[in-house]
Amino acid sequence: MNTGICSTMIIPVLLAGGTGSRLWPTSRELYPKQCLALLDEQFSLAQNTIRRLKSAGIETAPIIVCNEEHRFLIAQQMADMGTKAELILEPEGRNTAPAIALAAFQALERDAEATLVVLPADHVMNDTEAFRTSVQEAIVQSKHEFLVTFGIKPLYAETGYGYIEAAETDATSAVIAFREKPDADTAARYLAAGNYFWNSGMFVFKARVYLEELKQHQPAIYEATRAAMANKYADLDFIRVDAEAFAKSPSDSIDYAIMERTNRAVVVPYTGDWSDIGAWSALYDLSEKDGQDNVLQGDVLTEDSAGNLIRAESRLVAAIGVQNMAIIETDDAVVVVPRERAQDVKFIVNQLKAAGRTEHHVHARVHRPWGSYKTINLGERHQVKRITVKPGEKLSVQMHHHRAEHWVVVSGTANVTIGEKTSMLSENESVYIPIGTVHALENPGRIALELIEVQTGSYLGEDDIVRFTDRYGRK
Repeated sequence: MNTGICSTMIIPVLLAGGTGSRLWPTSRELYPKQCLALLDEQFSLAQNTIRRLKSAGIETAPIIVCNEEHRFLIAQQMADMGTKAELILEPEGRNTAPAIALAAFQALERDAEATLVVLPADHVMNDTEAFRTSVQEAIVQSKHEFLVTFGIKPLYAETGYGYIEAAETDATSAVIAFREKPDADTAARYLAAGNYFWNSGMFVFKARVYLEELKQHQPAIYEATRAAMANKYADLDFIRVDAEAFAKSPSDSIDYAIMERTNRAVVVPYTGDWSDIGAWSALYDLSEKDGQDNVLQGDVLTEDSAGNLIRAESRLVAAIGVQNMAIIETDDAVVVVPRERAQDVKFIVNQLKAAGRTEHHVHARVHRPWGSYKTINLGERHQVKRITVKPGEKLSVQMHHHRAEHWVVVSGTANVTIGEKTSMLSENESVYIPIGTVHALENPGRIALELIEVQTGSYLGEDDIVRFTDRYGRK
């Protein structure tokens, strides 16, 4: 970025470790909301965050902090945009203060005076000019070694956000205090006062200054993250940190750990549009409505219905006489909830977890670094999947103790190894893999390989895989 106001390197940091459970059933633990194209059919929320940074003149390779399960999704989405990113893998979630510390230590290797622009990867901000203006002002303030946060000018008395109390109403000023999510009366008082802002979770500061403040106010987090990064190592295109050292870090947010304690905190007002898309009601608010104030996504028909968000992902959804509802359909789940109670979706997710079910964790279509698979039919001793292998990709060399497999090529070309024999299969050709036989599957072609897999056996769980070699470094 060349703003003419700061000679140090400006490095974006994306925090991409969340799961977005209130956007279930579309957002799930293995395919979280930051990877979803909720408002844009072409780009996910994480990709649009990168596009927003570029529109503000920040094109430096980002540092992205994410977890083990999302690493290939995030990497692929960055590659699809032509963005070269450094991906730091958190061994476990320890909240934002340690995550940002990992990024800060990494940034210092590029520039001892690097300035970080820290953004959640799952927010929506369409006013690029307002974003650019606020970022430039924040960079000016960071040059004076302030820790800058963005305060969203509230439009109404929202009870779902934390607030920042500032010394001024419409200008960059010192932070007086961070306030918890208020009740309705308190939120109304904040709105009337004029010097309270929604807490955006976005920050700008020098990496060195952040680590200095962390060392002063939270030495345990500082020492744990320093040690974790001191013993980091490369795994393919990912940066793995010392898991044992990182586990010693307290779990704390940057607000509690630093911003409430430091005397360097300032807030820059942001007056453009902003949403963290925390629930389906937020997606409704952001989306274009039809003549009946409906937001219809996918194959949807309505009659005498108004004020609804209806999203169909795999089949026709028809609604008659329905008012002010969110109806979300996926391959394996349907949610129907009044829009004003959209936050309560999290209670269903909690029930799924308590019951030991998997619908909160994984979609019917499961994404892998080599492609994806979707379960079509599941019985007591059989399972049918449709498998897609991307061009040039290969599944691990593996075997199963409890199941045999039959593969039928639907389209494309498959290079199949069974034991010591390798053969090429084309459309309508098939092969059988007995229980306990080492095998591998590769797509040597230039188009996607589609095949049907029929599994039979006494146990069909995904953990019945013994990997011998794997180009993606999976165990």
